Amino acid sequence: MLLPSRDFDPSEVAVPWRVLGAAGRRLVFATPDARVAQADDLMLSGEGLDPWGWIPGLKKLRLIGLSLRANRAARRAYAQMQSAPEFLQPISHADALALGPGAFAGLLLPGGHRARGMRDYLESPTVQQIAAAFFDQDKPVAAICHGVLVLARTRSPATGRSVLHGRRTTALTWTLEKKAWDLTRFFARFWDGDYYRTYRETAAQPAGYMSVQAEVARALARPDDFCDVPADAPQHFRQASGLFRDSEADDRAAFIVRDGHYVSARWPGDVHAFARAFVGILSSNSK
Repeated sequence: MLLPSRDFDPSEVAVPWRVLGAAGRRLVFATPDARVAQADDLMLSGEGLDPWGWIPGLKKLRLIGLSLRANRAARRAYAQMQSAPEFLQPISHADALALGPGAFAGLLLPGGHRARGMRDYLESPTVQQIAAAFFDQDKPVAAICHGVLVLARTRSPATGRSVLHGRRTTALTWTLEKKAWDLTRFFARFWDGDYYRTYRETAAQPAGYMSVQAEVARALARPDDFCDVPADAPQHFRQASGLFRDSEADDRAAFIVRDGHYVSARWPGDVHAFARAFVGILSSNSK
């Protein structure tokens, strides 16, 4: 699992760690400098996500922050992961590149949206080289949320196109990204209005042009290769509203896309189903 130095989404890292571990898989973490990575603290505590969050004495009074932060299952998994030897002893991105795909069963790319920590990860040539090598050898790859953006930017040495060109995928949708952005910039963290936007449009670009969905879609062979919840899906509201998350026992809110040895998901609300699907790909690939 490749991580940035800081600001990764705790749900998208800790839940797959727990699910993979329960399936008997040993996860190797890799960070830019082989130091322990730090999650986005706002997604753990929820402090600072309410309109009064900039006031020191009121920061711990949470309302909106409680609904936006990682849920209880993810926070519990994250607390357990913090004492795990593999998390505390990561290798570097450079070492992961040198070892190559042959040293690993698969690659997992989590996300996060906070620009201060995520941009280095999303723009890292080393991270993209690692991803390209896994796709070149058709090894299992899983990406969720902004992690899919890494793949959209990763070029295949054979074709010069994105490794996602010709594949079906999902990622953080513009609908979900804009809902979170509007909520925080208008009603909650208004003093830091772009907290939920890793990249912003220039004056010449249309709304949503720099969203995760738009950039990923531009890398695909066809617009229809970007997948979202079908309008006639039985659980459409539960899956598309952003109000529900899946759980260990209930996948009804989840939406994931599998294409061969590649699986993708949109946001933390899909993470349990996403992790289980990746376990399934790893298991079928090892037979």
